[in-house]
Amino acid sequence: MTNPPKSETTQVYRIYIRAEAQAIWDALTQPEWTARYGYTGYAAYDLRPGGTYTVRATEAFKAAGEANGRPVPDVVIAGEVIEADPPHRLVTTFRMLMDPEIAAEPVTRITHEIKERGNGMCELTLTHELDGADRLAAIVRGDFEDFGAGGGHAFTISDLKSLLETGQSFNE
Repeated sequence: MTNPPKSETTQVYRIYIRAEAQAIWDALTQPEWTARYGYTGYAAYDLRPGGTYTVRATEAFKAAGEANGRPVPDVVIAGEVIEADPPHRLVTTFRMLMDPEIAAEPVTRITHEIKERGNGMCELTLTHELDGADRLAAIVRGDFEDFGAGGGHAFTISDLKSLLETGQSFNE
């Protein structure tokens, strides 16, 4: 991976999902859901301020990394819960551990906001504050498909939407 250009410090992704807020919250915070969409990892949250947040790689995630010549550690993301207001708001720190250069960047912060919009639809907004984390910003923006990052956050929340609305993710 080459050096990415200096990037914006905040990325915002918004998507509308035909699902109840609690269903979206569960899909974001429960490992049996998080292992089914996006890059497939088992997310574990201690949903209190100061609690831990980790994502462990699934076997499929590890196999994909190996196939691309990039071994994947057991824990791929680590952070801390800053705020949890189920089922509307989750704020965590975020450190990606799959690449030593990215792991050396400053800790970043992700906010998930879920707003009910009526008729069984919700708005999910993911805000990632990436000050000083240019390599991670490029990855989550989807700039390095050859790195195995695919479409970054846009891919992940699009897949989440598909899973909740149709029962199938892009991986199935």
